[in-house]
Amino acid sequence: MELLTLLDANLGVAISKAGAAIGAGITALAAAYGIGMIGKSANESAARQPEVSGDIRTNMILTAAFVEGVSLFAIVVCLLIAIA
Repeated sequence: MELLTLLDANLGVAISKAGAAIGAGITALAAAYGIGMIGKSANESAARQPEVSGDIRTNMILTAAFVEGVSLFAIVVCLLIAIA
């Protein structure tokens, strides 16, 4: 009976580590998609109004930095779950 309890505990740890790894991967993919969409929209906007391309570029970089910050935070949380 104790062996089954020990195996169940190890299985739970393995599942949580796998879930954390999958979560980190999904976070990285979502951040890449988000930054790609930001770049796409910025290029389209600059093509339509070239006179404000400097402002568009500034806003694009700021928004991309926010997306990277949120994704980094999510990956750190996933890794902390995997360690615990």
